[in-house]
Amino acid sequence: MEPKEKKSFSFSKQLSSFKFAFRGIYILFLEEHNARIHLFAACVAVLLGIYFQISSSEWMAIIFSISLVFASEAFNAALENLADFVSPEKHEKIRNVKDLAAAAVLFCAIATLLIGLIIFLPKILLLF
Repeated sequence: MEPKEKKSFSFSKQLSSFKFAFRGIYILFLEEHNARIHLFAACVAVLLGIYFQISSSEWMAIIFSISLVFASEAFNAALENLADFVSPEKHEKIRNVKDLAAAAVLFCAIATLLIGLIIFLPKILLLF
């Protein structure tokens, strides 16, 4: 096997590669119902953050956890699409792969919910 030919760096090619990522984001929110639910929850968290004027470290936790949920949702969707393409018929191993990927999203979503509760619950309780 021959080594790959080294290509020179092209700033315009690097910039154009972003269109693939943005297309992926579009597909994620167009085709994945759960991603839209996560988007709604993220918007609520951001609005609460603005309302309660949370600290920089709280913003970092919120932003990191939201992006972790979206990233895991995108990986889950990619795996599911690939699994359905490779094995359109029902198969126990494919089912396990899909369930494991869904579990990863669930772990991230639960962690994000807990972070949101730690940050916002005390602030909300002070209103009452």
